[in-house]
Amino acid sequence: MRVDFLKDFNIRMKKVGSYVLLCKNSMFKNTWKNYGFEETHEYMNLIFAVMLYIMEESLKDEFCTMDSIGSFIDDVNMKYFKKPLSYEECKDLGEFIVNIVLCDEGKAMYFKGFDFKEGEYTDIYISFVSNKIVYVDDVVKRTSYYLTDDGYSLLLSTLEIESNMKLTIHEMIFKLHLEKASYDKAVDDVKNIFNLLRIQLQKMHDAVRKIRQNALNYSVEEYKQLLEGNMDSLTATRKKFNEYRTMVNLKIQEIKEQGINVKKLNGKELENLNFLGIIGQYLGRAIEEQQKILNTHFDFKSVYSKELEEMASMSLIKRFNIGTDIYDVISNDCSKLDSIDYIFRPLYRSPVNKIYNLNKCLQYQKPIKAKELEEDDVVSFEEGHWIQEKREKSRIKLLKYKSSLKVILQSTNEKGEVSLKELSEKVKEDPNIKNLLIPTVKIFREVIIELLKYNYIDISELKKEKEETISEKEKFEFELNETILNLVEETIELNDIKNIYISKVLRSEEKIKFYGLPSDNGIVKTVICSNVSFKVER
Repeated sequence: MRVDFLKDFNIRMKKVGSYVLLCKNSMFKNTWKNYGFEETHEYMNLIFAVMLYIMEESLKDEFCTMDSIGSFIDDVNMKYFKKPLSYEECKDLGEFIVNIVLCDEGKAMYFKGFDFKEGEYTDIYISFVSNKIVYVDDVVKRTSYYLTDDGYSLLLSTLEIESNMKLTIHEMIFKLHLEKASYDKAVDDVKNIFNLLRIQLQKMHDAVRKIRQNALNYSVEEYKQLLEGNMDSLTATRKKFNEYRTMVNLKIQEIKEQGINVKKLNGKELENLNFLGIIGQYLGRAIEEQQKILNTHFDFKSVYSKELEEMASMSLIKRFNIGTDIYDVISNDCSKLDSIDYIFRPLYRSPVNKIYNLNKCLQYQKPIKAKELEEDDVVSFEEGHWIQEKREKSRIKLLKYKSSLKVILQSTNEKGEVSLKELSEKVKEDPNIKNLLIPTVKIFREVIIELLKYNYIDISELKKEKEETISEKEKFEFELNETILNLVEETIELNDIKNIYISKVLRSEEKIKFYGLPSDNGIVKTVICSNVSFKVER
C-alpha cells in the first residue's frame, strides 16, 4: 500500500502538538478555580486572548511586560468575563498563563511525532512565548514577552488556511474590504499580511543559520521551495501594496477635504480616518518587510552556494599524518627509507607560486600548533554527533569554571573575607586545591575579571531575575551570575550568603604569584597578578 500522503505527517503533528501541549499545561489545573474559571471553554478562550494581545503588542513594536498583560486581563474581565477579580489577581493570573501554561515553568517542551519516512518517533520542539530584558524609559528594568514562530503559527493556523495560500488569500480579502470601505476589517487583514511577511523573513534567517551549521542538512528541495515561494509572493504583492498605499492616501485626503477641517468631521468619518491611518502605516511596514525579504533572499543564495563549494573543495583534499603514516612506519621497518624519495620528490617538482593575498593580513591567524592539531581532527558532518560533542566539551569546561568559583566562595565563607594572597598560600600547601582553583590560566583569569566587573553581587536580586526570565535552551557559555546562584543553591555551607563584595587591595604593592599552572596549549606557566579581596555577608 502506498503511503505517499503521509510524507509530511511529522510537520502536521507539530501543529497538532502545539494544541496538545497547550491543553496539557492548562487542563486539570486547580489554579483556574481560584480565579472563578470553572469550565474548560472559559480559560481556553482567555489563553488565546492573551496570546493575541502579546502578538498585537509585538506588531506595534511595544513592550509587553507582565504589568501590561495584567492590565489587559483586568480590562477584558470587567467588560466580558465578569469574574470578581482585583488588578493584582489579574496580574497573578497573567503570570500563571505565561509562565505555566505557555512556557511550562521555563522547561523545554517536546511532542513526539511519528516520521513515516524514518519509521520512528521524533522529538518535535515547540515554544509559544519567549522574552527579553528591556528598560522602560531607559531606567526601569522589565521582562518583555513576544511570540515565537510556533506561537505565530498556532494563532494563524486557527484561520484554517494552507500556508502557501495565506498571503494571497489575505491580500484578496484585504482588497475587498478596502473597496467596500470596511476599514475596521481591513485593519485586521493588513496586520495578518504583515504577520505572514515577518514569519517569512524569520524562516529565511533560520534557513541561513541552519546552512551555516551544516549545509548537508538542508536539502535542495527545501532550498528550491523557499526561493520560489519568496519570489512568487514578492512578484505578486509588491506592486499591489504600493497601489493600495496610494489608494489609502487618496481616501484620507478625500475625507479631510470633505470636512475641510478635521475637527468638523463626524464620529464615523473620524473613525474611518483613524483606520486608514493604521492601514497606511502597516502597508508601509509591509513594503519594508518585503525589501528585507528580498535582501535576505540574495544572502541566502550566496551563503548556500559558498557552503556547498567549500564542502566540495574539502572533499578533494587528501591529508596524511607524518607521525603515523611515515615516522612510525620507518621506525618499525627501516628498510622503508629506500622509498622515502617517493614522498618528498613531489615537493621539488615545480617552484611555489609566491602570491601575497592582501585578505590574509586582515584575517585572524591561529598559532601553528593549533593549526596542526586541527588538521589531525576527524571531521564528521553528522549534525547529531557535532552537537553532542560540542555539548560535552562545553559541559566539561563549565564544570571547571564552577570548581574555580566554588573554591573562592568556600574559602571566603570560612573566614568571612579572603584575599588572593591567602589563596596562593593555601595552594602551596595543597596541590589538589590548585587544580580546582586554577584548572587553566585562561579560566582562572576570566573568573577573576568577571568578579571584578561586578564589585558587588546581591544573591536575592539574582534569584528574582532568574524567576522572571524564561530559559528556552541549554546554555553553553560561562555566566557568572548563574554559576554563583547555582553554587549557593546546591552547596549547603553557601546557602546563607546574601551579598558578595569584590575589590582590589590598593595599598598592597606586592604581586601575587601562582607557579606551575597549566594553559590551554599544554605549556606550564607562572601567573603574576595584583591582590584581590573577597568578602561575603550572611
